[in-house]
Amino acid sequence: MAEQLNSYAELYKKPGPWTTVYVDASTGTVDTLRAGDVLPDRVREVLSGQGVSKPDLRAVEEAIAPATGLPAPVSRYVLVRDGIVEVNEVLPGPMTGPEKISVETVPDLIPLIKQRGDDFPYVVAEVGRDGGEIRLQYARRSGVAEEHAVEGDRENLKKVPTGGWEQGRRQHRTEEIWRKNADEIAGAIDKVVRSCGARLLIVAGDIRARELVVDQLSEASRAIEATVESHTRTGGADPKAFQEEVSRLVAEVWAKQQQVILDRLAEQQGQSHPVSATGFGNVVAALQQAQVERLILEDTSLVDHDAFVLDQEPWIATQKSDALGGRVLGSTPAPSAMVRAAALTDAKVSLVPPGVLNPGTKVAALLRWPTGPDVPHA
Repeated sequence: MAEQLNSYAELYKKPGPWTTVYVDASTGTVDTLRAGDVLPDRVREVLSGQGVSKPDLRAVEEAIAPATGLPAPVSRYVLVRDGIVEVNEVLPGPMTGPEKISVETVPDLIPLIKQRGDDFPYVVAEVGRDGGEIRLQYARRSGVAEEHAVEGDRENLKKVPTGGWEQGRRQHRTEEIWRKNADEIAGAIDKVVRSCGARLLIVAGDIRARELVVDQLSEASRAIEATVESHTRTGGADPKAFQEEVSRLVAEVWAKQQQVILDRLAEQQGQSHPVSATGFGNVVAALQQAQVERLILEDTSLVDHDAFVLDQEPWIATQKSDALGGRVLGSTPAPSAMVRAAALTDAKVSLVPPGVLNPGTKVAALLRWPTGPDVPHA
């Protein structure tokens, strides 16, 4: 699982305390409705025992309403500071870790990252000869983030056989309209793909329209394009089968990208100056130098390790003497501290299940520049 965390960097810089709530928010059954009814009282009791402020408690209580209208299971992640709800997200699928209700020095985003997984953007374009619909979606979020409609020219849209010279003229005019519409749709698709950094483009719809649109896409869009053989805009296609194919393509992209990351890490083994680091101490040292390009953390490991979080660079330390001018804000579980340091140094994070990394390795990192030679001891 991977997540680009730079959008949260500003949150990590704000002083605490922070209130984090990660709970089941499902509805639709008697048990889930009953659990939703008692959730506010339970959260209030837990947080009150941790000294939560009244403004933060009120903000949490307003934010944790059950997610009605969404198919179960779903969870909710809420992050509150100074009476303000900084993050409030409903996440599809069963909870991927234990419930969390806590007041801490810094935000703990690991439940959100783990639930979302590699939440990359992808684009679905359903096209016809008269226009198309373009949707921006994310791999680990339900619903549509953005939707754009392209209305093309409908004049002489269908070829109507009339015979002779007039038939040829009208057919030529129709082909020109199709190409013009396809060019407009392709331009709109390219714009969405470029603006969001999509990793996958799925094109469906009328066969001839698909061909014309794909031919006119930019090189960057064609490089990530996959065609689904479904004429979705006519209403005759099976929406369930279409969605299953979309899900399969998204999963395929995810799997390939995770394997690329692990292959890069494996290539560094045995190198004299590897562009990687393994082990808690080595990875923390790399984080302190903003050397980490991607943090790779076994998602259930290191919970028995703590690290100090700092108010400025180098952001993290294993001992107070290593703060290097940064003020110690407090001690927190190592995974949370490492993810924070990664976010504040514009690194990416991959949470992997047990057994993916080499035996005995719980954390690793791909680096921006290689480690230097060992310094000889005096």
